[in-house]
Amino acid sequence: MAINRRHFLLFLGAGIGTVACNGLPQSQQSPVSTGQPSGATAGAIGSTPSKLSFNPIKGPIPLPNSDSGGVKQVSFTANSEQQIAADFANYDVVDDLVLPEGYTYDIVAKWGDKVGDSRFGYNNDYLSLVETSEGEGFLTVNFEYISAVSWQQTYEKVIGKTLPLREVDRAVRASIKAIKDDKVPGLNAFALKDNDPVKAKVKLIAQEALTDLGLGVISVRRESDGRWVRTNGTSDRRVTGISGLTDGRYLSATGPAVTIFRKTKGQGYVDKLGAKIIGTMQNCAGGTTPWGTVLSAEENIQGQVPEPVHADGTSFDPIYRPFNITDEEISGLGNVFGLAGNKYGWMVEIDPANPKDYGTKHTWLGRYRHEAVGIRAEAGQRLAFYSGCDRRGGHIYKFVSKGKISNPKDKANSKLLTDGMLYAAKFNPDGTGRWIALAPSTPVAPESPARLAGAMLPLPQRPQGGVMQVEEDEQIEAFKQKFKTLGQLYAGNEVEKQGAILIDAHYAGNAAGATSTARPEDTEIAPDGSLFIAFTSGAISKEDGSPDVRIFKGPDGSGAYEYGWVMRLTEEGNEPAAMSFQWKMMATGGEPAAGGLGFSNPDNLAFDPNGNLWVVTDMPSDKMNYPVPTDRLEKNGVPVKASNLRGLFGNNSIWCIPLAGEAAGTPFLFGTAPMDAELTGPYFAPDAKTLFLSVQHPGELNGIRKDMAAKTREYAMRMPNGQTFMQTRTVPIGSNWPTKQSNNPPIPAVVAIRRRDQAAITT
Repeated sequence: MAINRRHFLLFLGAGIGTVACNGLPQSQQSPVSTGQPSGATAGAIGSTPSKLSFNPIKGPIPLPNSDSGGVKQVSFTANSEQQIAADFANYDVVDDLVLPEGYTYDIVAKWGDKVGDSRFGYNNDYLSLVETSEGEGFLTVNFEYISAVSWQQTYEKVIGKTLPLREVDRAVRASIKAIKDDKVPGLNAFALKDNDPVKAKVKLIAQEALTDLGLGVISVRRESDGRWVRTNGTSDRRVTGISGLTDGRYLSATGPAVTIFRKTKGQGYVDKLGAKIIGTMQNCAGGTTPWGTVLSAEENIQGQVPEPVHADGTSFDPIYRPFNITDEEISGLGNVFGLAGNKYGWMVEIDPANPKDYGTKHTWLGRYRHEAVGIRAEAGQRLAFYSGCDRRGGHIYKFVSKGKISNPKDKANSKLLTDGMLYAAKFNPDGTGRWIALAPSTPVAPESPARLAGAMLPLPQRPQGGVMQVEEDEQIEAFKQKFKTLGQLYAGNEVEKQGAILIDAHYAGNAAGATSTARPEDTEIAPDGSLFIAFTSGAISKEDGSPDVRIFKGPDGSGAYEYGWVMRLTEEGNEPAAMSFQWKMMATGGEPAAGGLGFSNPDNLAFDPNGNLWVVTDMPSDKMNYPVPTDRLEKNGVPVKASNLRGLFGNNSIWCIPLAGEAAGTPFLFGTAPMDAELTGPYFAPDAKTLFLSVQHPGELNGIRKDMAAKTREYAMRMPNGQTFMQTRTVPIGSNWPTKQSNNPPIPAVVAIRRRDQAAITT
């Protein structure tokens, strides 16, 4: 069932209580504990003040009136619908990080800044502050992907070098025209001779783009006035998409998949580097361990290297992800270097304090489109790591270590990630669920495609390797008759089969019957041990799949719901290694008039020390501020698509939702992003006086804002009671953030948000 505020309050009354301070670095928290006897159910664990310390900013959508707890939504009154319509008849979108009165932000680091012998990367995402002393420490930052329009348009202005973009674009177009087959379009630069000038130009572009991906460590300190500044310590360094290629700074790996990496020949492509790995890329969300290491999640690697694998776990040839460059994307960056696809899509661990550590990929955590990691580390218990696969139809996973934890702050705990078992979640419609081991002995038992919003389930294709799309129950039955266990889908001895299953975790999960979900993004552990999951969107993908409509429903009970949810999952007996759980949807995105809470596409989550839940949103750049005509009808009377209705929500945003007190369940708008941008990686400093935040891909859709260009657009808005009125909205075209000076390039950057009076963000 979808949860509006009324249902949310009922849910709170049923035992959620409040959740405290997971937004703090986990290295600064006490080991997770409820203070309850073993076997007790997780419940209330803290308290939330009845007042927020900020006045919410005004967004473009009227929200339900709320002055509970002393907090009042700006411009929302108990007056007539006519007054609300008048308050929201006009709205100006701002190309800036807009915050409540009394708050400000400082730029900590931005794309192109020097970091060690490299530079601060592009599209910064997850952030982690590991303090070495009060107000000083290491800020570890992920760099996710390249935005083709703004990166190509601004690279020379920001980096100060030129790239042969036009020449390579012509070569790619010629290759696409000359080669007509069923492979992905582009230029297979890997097959070109080393002395080919086109190969050299492709290599230059790919090298620069991959340099802007990966992760970085920078030393920071808070000044007496509250600002955070860089101190440029000896541990500052970059781990890029090509680390190891020329500098010897290879990443290492642990776990069963290493046996596949060490193959010198197989059913598919091998790079012959053994356990050495060139770089890390597409680094999205992450997590911080109690022992002070940082986990970085490799997400959408399918755009840069081949994602499908053969039955023995070896990669498809680089030709299946050729280099391509267009106005919309730069893809196949690994092609020219012959990167093996099976070495990407992992969780990377790095110790920011160790300047010689360039990252380890722990293969027991599985290979898929990782998004975030939730960490349960309790003395005397086995270690549990949770993560989601951010694709339509992706799964929720849990790794459980073989060994147990003695001291949660001991760096030797990293060794626990080298042996254990990976599980995928199966959600039941009645609010229960269980964990399915991704092991060779696990029975093959795929779900019926009829239960999915898109009525299609991707499964491992045999004997060819790769993936096939299944749409009928008869195909499922034939698949089950042919393959009885996961081990029969994969080749080699038992260790090699286990390695291949982990490499192909998503499709192995489909074969084992794991639940297809709605783009799981963040996975955050509350101190009581419960897991909060942000599911960004329930829409359908013809290639990837779609969610189970019995679990992921809109407020009206419909499937393929676009606007997302937040779920809470509680392990049976609150045991990290439990094999069953309970789940509830606790928040639903969407318009208030349609049963949502007023935001769209929840992405990252964080908890402040007062137990408030913070949510940042991830609407696509091309959907933000998309005009919505009168009566919400497009040409020929066809209703505006749900995807395009996201234009109503304006820019991406950050929200605070109290989980206790009179305002419990009410979302309060704390900030809005610059144009075309996404706010990611919210992370509270230990004293809660700073909220670190990534501002990612400003200007992604329209590039540089030229001469302060703006357009006026019309929107058919709905009040919480469903009544419609028209809003005129002024929308900047492109971005000049962070300088905000006309015609300056948009630049991704990390900011530190603080109150001007240096008090805590929320009190």
